[in-house]
Amino acid sequence: MTRAARDRTLVLLRHAKAEQGTGPDHERDLTARGRRDAAEAGRWLCGQGVGIDEVLCSTSERTRQTCEALWQAGCSEGEVHHDRRIYNASPEAILEVVREADDDADVVMVVGHAPGIPGLTSMLAEGAGSDAGHRALAEGFPTCGLAVLHYAGPWADLTYGDARLQRFHVARADA
Repeated sequence: MTRAARDRTLVLLRHAKAEQGTGPDHERDLTARGRRDAAEAGRWLCGQGVGIDEVLCSTSERTRQTCEALWQAGCSEGEVHHDRRIYNASPEAILEVVREADDDADVVMVVGHAPGIPGLTSMLAEGAGSDAGHRALAEGFPTCGLAVLHYAGPWADLTYGDARLQRFHVARADA
């Protein structure tokens, strides 16, 4: 007997704007604008009805602060796993982390960095899904950019071309 593939949502979020500094890259904080934009991303996800079951987050300070701002803005907080492998990782490395997501989680969000997050988005969707989303994605994947992808199947089986881009949004707070 075969089991029908479960519908899944994968949210790929590039961290919000971080300070430029002379200290270690891993320790950079969000700017004031970054904090506002991250909160706007949380409000947007909430408004879209996207509830997060599991979060896979880079260990950098700016990704941690991005998550905190999402939750403070009302985005439903899923189980958070900080994973050093996501820090400045390639699309392939991030995909390996996603494949380890809890199979009971229907909505997984990855909070990471460029170029890994934008690259993974393109490789997973390969042009499938929302034309408007792909047009917006083609203009770039700035800080606080969110790609919402649909996938049907176990996380362990996710591979390139398996997903469809549902939406792409760049969260920007007014002033």
